Amino acid sequence: MAGHQHQKQVQVLTLEDTRVERALVLYNDEVNTFDWVIECLVDICQHSAEQAEQCALIVHYKGKYAVMHGDYDFLEPRCTALLDRGLSAEIH
Repeated sequence: MAGHQHQKQVQVLTLEDTRVERALVLYNDEVNTFDWVIECLVDICQHSAEQAEQCALIVHYKGKYAVMHGDYDFLEPRCTALLDRGLSAEIH
């Protein structure tokens, strides 16, 4: 293959490529009502009423559920808002 130059391809990772997908996990508690949890998920996580109700039921019966996924910067303000409303949540 004389005369052919081989070019190396270099993959450049952008900041967006290196972001890690995380989960916003909501935990069951004995304090908050289903209606309050549903309202919070609709307001904060932009869930539909049906989606929020399904998440609330899963949290109730399983003890926890990942109600939203994304990178940390996207999830952190939503987690803080849920905590501010008295719910138990954390980012994994």
